[in-house]
Amino acid sequence: MEIFLNKRAMRALRLSVADAIEDGEIDALRDDLVSAFSDDDIEEIERRIDSGDFYDFVSEILDEWSGEDFDELIELIETQLSDADVDLKYTATETEEDEPEEASEDEEEEDDTDDELIVDDEEEEL
Repeated sequence: MEIFLNKRAMRALRLSVADAIEDGEIDALRDDLVSAFSDDDIEEIERRIDSGDFYDFVSEILDEWSGEDFDELIELIETQLSDADVDLKYTATETEEDEPEEASEDEEEEDDTDDELIVDDEEEEL
């Protein structure tokens, strides 16, 4: 079985992990992890795991997690799900360092001039 988490879900999880690391509180992260999966996905996972309870499954993963790194948490989730014959697929999100910087107002004004109409000289000659 494959489960796919889209970019939006991964971005929300990344933010939730950052909050959990900053606050030292994982209850909200646990809830966000559970909500990242659809009801159908949760039902299928519960059929495949020993405990039969997805919330407990997520809690065990969070207990194993060092609480320091998003990628480590995702690896733990992937490993635990693969043990239950579930492949987790996801769209990688950009980290803050990878995100393009927003253009300043001056740069935006310069970019607007690039959108001006360009007239082809050949048409004018006809």
